[in-house]
Amino acid sequence: MLEAIQTTDDVFGVNRDLPLNYVSREEVDQKFIDSLARHQHIVIYGSSKQGKTSLRKHCLNDTDYIVVACQNKWSLAELHSAILKECGFSIRQSSEKSVSGKHKVVAELEAKAKIPFFTEGGGKASYEYENDKQTVDFYKPLELDAEDTNDIIRAISEIDFKKYIVLEDFHYLPDETQKDFSFALKTFHEKSKISFIIVGVWREENRLIGFNGDLTDRVLSVDVDTWNTESQREVILEGGKLLNVDFDQKFIEQLLERCFDSVHIVQEACRRACREAHVTETKEEIVSVGANQDTAALVSLVVEEQAARYRGFLQRFADGFQETDLQMPKWIIYSILCSSVDQLEKGVRLRRISKLIKKAHVRGNDLNNGNITQALNSSTSLQNKKGVRPLIIDYDPANTSLHVVDKGFLIWLSSQNIAELLEDLELPDIVEIEETGL
Repeated sequence: MLEAIQTTDDVFGVNRDLPLNYVSREEVDQKFIDSLARHQHIVIYGSSKQGKTSLRKHCLNDTDYIVVACQNKWSLAELHSAILKECGFSIRQSSEKSVSGKHKVVAELEAKAKIPFFTEGGGKASYEYENDKQTVDFYKPLELDAEDTNDIIRAISEIDFKKYIVLEDFHYLPDETQKDFSFALKTFHEKSKISFIIVGVWREENRLIGFNGDLTDRVLSVDVDTWNTESQREVILEGGKLLNVDFDQKFIEQLLERCFDSVHIVQEACRRACREAHVTETKEEIVSVGANQDTAALVSLVVEEQAARYRGFLQRFADGFQETDLQMPKWIIYSILCSSVDQLEKGVRLRRISKLIKKAHVRGNDLNNGNITQALNSSTSLQNKKGVRPLIIDYDPANTSLHVVDKGFLIWLSSQNIAELLEDLELPDIVEIEETGL
């Protein structure tokens, strides 16, 4: 007798809850759990849709943390204010101005309604912090400057807050805010027991340490991009058990060969294969799925739904922030299209990018490497400005390597006519360069 009836979408689909066929990986899950035990800040990083949020949901209870969804225009003060709000404070602007001309903000805590562990009296605790205003009326003599980490620590400590603070989509914050918060993290570490879990789409292990070297040994990193063939196979088989489905072995092998280690592609392909076999929920008897499936076409179909987004990315990124003589963002796209999918999957080094651009650009070898590096360093902020979500590429300045952080883009690119893409962007044909040492 079946234990429970599950829907195909609940097992293989994208939803807000933890996937029912979640597979624990020792090198990921256990590392995350061990990191939690050390009471340090943790960075969960990896490509898009590779299980960063699921890892947190699997290893922690909902009551263990609060979540702040980072926005692409926030300053450090606005990030701090958002953290205070999630901790239970309500934020409002006060009525006076300070000598600096900035506004102050009043942080008010409805104790009984918002922080049940604070007091049973339902009283109020009110604070004032400097965000550009000065007010003469406040309930406690505690002024909080939204840019001052020490003041934020005092406010959070005042309510005996003990949960983890999760910063989702940290990569969407402006570069300057990311750097500012990297310095704030050191203060949080040294002057409080507050622990942050930072979630970001990038491929470098020590991004925050790159912003602030003082974070060495204070921040632990967990890479979710370690999906191997066996762990992805387990995802398929576990999902099959929940639906009482037997996936064809050839279908499984072909899917694993074509998915570019993307667990999202695996999940979505299995969902569609089940639906084509008329499996919408757990079957009473075992059903075979995928025996006559054109796996390559199925994967292409999954990715093709994002084709407009990928084409839009190429064009919008190539347009850059504004019209310039050098058009560096456009030439960054050129270096991507001149690289093989295998090279893109591993990461394209700055040296190769520079050689490709200098061989085809009108400035040739007179082109300054600094212009190329500047364009690469701005790749995330440019995508944010152009509304590219989730991110498709990311530059690792520590290892001088450009990475594709959207696996679907690689699959899509592998089936495209590169010459036509170059022509559409008014870029020259692919050039050949010496590959030694690149």
